[in-house]
Amino acid sequence: MKQKALWINQIKGLCICLVVVYHSVITFYPHLSGLHHPWSETLAKCWVYFNLYLAPFRMPVFFFISGFLIRRYIDDVSWRDGFNKRIWAIFYVLMLWGILQWLALSEINLWLAPERDLSEASNAAYAGNTSEFLHGMLTASTSLWYLYALVVYFIFCKITHRIKAPTLLVLALLSIAINFLPSPWWGMNSVLRNVIYYALGAWYGTALMEWMKHFNLRHYWLPLVLAAVFAVVTWFARTPLFLSLLSIFIIMKLFYAVGRRFEPRESGVLNVIGSNTIAVYTTHRILVEIFSLTALHYLSAINDSATFELGLILVYPFLTLGLCVLAGLAARRLSRVVFGDVLFTPPSRTFANVDDQG
Repeated sequence: MKQKALWINQIKGLCICLVVVYHSVITFYPHLSGLHHPWSETLAKCWVYFNLYLAPFRMPVFFFISGFLIRRYIDDVSWRDGFNKRIWAIFYVLMLWGILQWLALSEINLWLAPERDLSEASNAAYAGNTSEFLHGMLTASTSLWYLYALVVYFIFCKITHRIKAPTLLVLALLSIAINFLPSPWWGMNSVLRNVIYYALGAWYGTALMEWMKHFNLRHYWLPLVLAAVFAVVTWFARTPLFLSLLSIFIIMKLFYAVGRRFEPRESGVLNVIGSNTIAVYTTHRILVEIFSLTALHYLSAINDSATFELGLILVYPFLTLGLCVLAGLAARRLSRVVFGDVLFTPPSRTFANVDDQG
């Protein structure tokens, strides 16, 4: 990997870590009950709210980077090559892991929580039959909706790349409107809300990167503070677009500045994770289900130590993150060594690495 791209890869690593933390929190803390320590409930709520506040700093940055990394495929690469390397490769991983997640989560719940009612769960991974699974996948109602979005976004941006400016305005309005007039499918809402960030990266990523690198924070601190105030106010008004755009700038500027001061290494933790985002993304949801159901059962039926309970609630997302990252990296290595990487790359060697996009 080129040295100058390592800081971008580190941002990818951060983003996938935030995704793992997000799923760790939503599958564990809202389901806690019968707590012993007086601080446990408060700490659990802190994690839930912290997770909520991270939303503008998670997927928007991820999608901007994903769009930026495929920008030449939008303007300079034929549809045929684009299909082979940027559509089919991701669609393959989406369908393969969609099926694997569905089968795995069904068995995990039968094993660890047979009393759990999943009939109302609007997620393809909890589908009761093939028809429900296909409907969930088609409507992006899947834990893998990020991959669904990458396929749709690439096609959309390649079709409309000659009318960038007006299309971007429409996408901005769509990103705002979906918060007030959502579709019936939660995954589709996320797909529609985040397309603007991918398009910004794919169409204007190069220019925005150069502007960011030369932006002098000391000279323009006042406009930046005013922009931050405006972004936070509109976020509380259910319009996260401006805070998300600001978060992209801040995170990019921070990692670029740190990368210039401290030379990033290919063996660095965030860089290694960023080079294997797809492996961590596809495998972590299965592991999170196992961890959450096991921990919930232990706390409700076995544990009688209030101190242990509080400690687990405090560090649970970090423990889950570490285990999921290690498992994802191990799965990628196993896939390459034993299966020719067929778990994360289409069998034909002509296809590019999916991790180039996210």
